[in-house]
Amino acid sequence: MKILIIEDDLTTREFVARGLREQGFVVDEADDGHQGLMMATRCEYQLIILDRMLPQLDGLKVLGALRATENHTPVLILSAMDSVEDRVIGLTAGSDDYLTKPFALAELVARANILVKRNQFVAATVSSEYSYDDLRLDIKSHRVWRGSRLINLQQKEFLLLQYLMEHVESVVSRMSLFESVWSYHFDPKTNVIDVHIANLRKKLESEGEPSLIHTVRGAGYVLRRV
Repeated sequence: MKILIIEDDLTTREFVARGLREQGFVVDEADDGHQGLMMATRCEYQLIILDRMLPQLDGLKVLGALRATENHTPVLILSAMDSVEDRVIGLTAGSDDYLTKPFALAELVARANILVKRNQFVAATVSSEYSYDDLRLDIKSHRVWRGSRLINLQQKEFLLLQYLMEHVESVVSRMSLFESVWSYHFDPKTNVIDVHIANLRKKLESEGEPSLIHTVRGAGYVLRRV
């Protein structure tokens, strides 16, 4: 597990780095905002510990630049700016935690462990790809395959299939599909779901493949092998 410390005070930086290394972390160090931002964008870290008052580029600007590029690495701000307003500004700017100086090393290490473990849990549970039987769906590329065959789906068909694959072998109601795919919180009393399910089945079974989407009368639909 790798942590980046961006802190211009040498004594504080070395104190924190030594404590984290003793806990088994790999630690990189930067002593100004510009260097820290470059390192944060070029390497993958499980946590960034960031001082607010930095030379070259202040901490909030470093944080803003990271979040603007969709870098969601957890950030713990470490700062002598300890008013409630300062803490609120740091947290609303996109940091995950805020610890004021002076601080106890044990508390910093505890907070670092919590943030790292939380991020690992999120990364493990959020997947961009679903697969079931010979069916595969990739959210990032917006593509679906049945075996080696690439299937072209319309947006609503893709979202329907994604929802079914997220709840594979569980019956999903029509209402849950209306809410998830169409953002309706009421039944519009139309056959729009039936039409899209029928089109989806045709595309998935166009070369004689076994059916995977089944209607459960009075309950909804389910994605499963027969």
